[in-house]
Amino acid sequence: MANSNADKDNIYWHYTPNINYSVGLDYQQDKISNKSFPSARFTYLLNRKNTATSQRNLYLSTGVGLDHSSNYFYALSGDWETRRVFAGFSAKQISGIGYDLFEQSIKLGVAPYLGDYGDLHTWLMVETKKNNFDDKLITYPVLRLFKGGALIEVGYHKKTDWDVHLMYRF
Repeated sequence: MANSNADKDNIYWHYTPNINYSVGLDYQQDKISNKSFPSARFTYLLNRKNTATSQRNLYLSTGVGLDHSSNYFYALSGDWETRRVFAGFSAKQISGIGYDLFEQSIKLGVAPYLGDYGDLHTWLMVETKKNNFDDKLITYPVLRLFKGGALIEVGYHKKTDWDVHLMYRF
């Protein structure tokens, strides 16, 4: 996975030995402290519910800097989706070099068409974020495209600039 937003640029490799958890390494360029560092990450699936028409997930994630143990985070995130509607949230506490940040986000989306397995899938989304640095809500459009194991998500807001997420699952 690769992410770029107003706070950081990072590349994250992870391995999922079973459905319940994943472990990985993250290399991050922190734009707040202007430092680069590697970290170890762990994600645990707290709950998953599949029905005939929807899926719900709840995750607990944590990470710690490998060269600066004062860099760490923990997060609770979840999502619920049908083939047509998506809703997700995240609450994340981050401790960086010289700062602490609490970030919250909500993402809502709709699929304008329903594709078959293997087709290109498109989601039109809106994301709202807030953190304790400026304590202001920002809301911006997001376009999500995925096909097979590849996903790209792109959003833009004049305050935070581009918010890009790339992922490929093997």
